[in-house]
Amino acid sequence: MSDTMEKIECRTPTSGREGVTRIPLWKYELVRAAIIQTFAQSQEVQVQFSDLRTQAKMHLPADKVAELGSWGWHLTTVKLNMEVLGELTRVADVTPQRLILTI
Repeated sequence: MSDTMEKIECRTPTSGREGVTRIPLWKYELVRAAIIQTFAQSQEVQVQFSDLRTQAKMHLPADKVAELGSWGWHLTTVKLNMEVLGELTRVADVTPQRLILTI
């Protein structure tokens, strides 16, 4: 992997966690697009996080999933950053976690 590869800084909305995770921009954009596509094809406004994990992966070619490495880690990292940016919102006081796309 090249050190010159363009990366994006991802943050978490969790209070007290100020760290930044840097991932390659192409990975971020790929996962973000799969998340958005999942919501676009959903019959529901809200999507349960565990369903998002399964359904978003179906929007990616198998070779790209293999190139990503850990699918779950990348999905969670991008999801959290989308929350920070206001693109995703967690439904309050609901378990298991449910999300709404706000863009």
